[in-house]
Amino acid sequence: MRTPFGTECEYFYGDYMRGRRREECRLLDAAGLPWESALCRDCPVPAIRRANVCEFMRLRPRVGRSLLTLFRKRVQVEAYCEKSQSMVADPHIGCGQCHPLPPVFELRK
Repeated sequence: MRTPFGTECEYFYGDYMRGRRREECRLLDAAGLPWESALCRDCPVPAIRRANVCEFMRLRPRVGRSLLTLFRKRVQVEAYCEKSQSMVADPHIGCGQCHPLPPVFELRK
C-alpha cells in the first residue's frame, strides 16, 4: 500500500473505507513502537524491501534521532538473517550466504 509520502510499503496499512482514516505501520506496531505519518518520509524500509526480498531476513526497527536531524524522528533498521544466524551489515544487499552470486559474476584467478 502507498504511504502518505507516495512510496509503496508492505508494512503500511491505511483504511479509508466510508470516511475512515485509520493508518498504521505494522512493522513498528509489531515492535511496540509509536507511529506517526511523518516517519514514512525518510523510512528506509521500502527501499530495503525493493532491493532485497530475502525470506530469511528479519527487520528490527527503532525510532530515533540522528545527529543531523535533531528535531525530526527517523526510523532506523537493523537486519538479522535467520538462515546464517548473523546480523546483516547492509540490508540492501543481504548477508551474502542466502543468495550467492551466479558464477558469471565471480572473479576468475
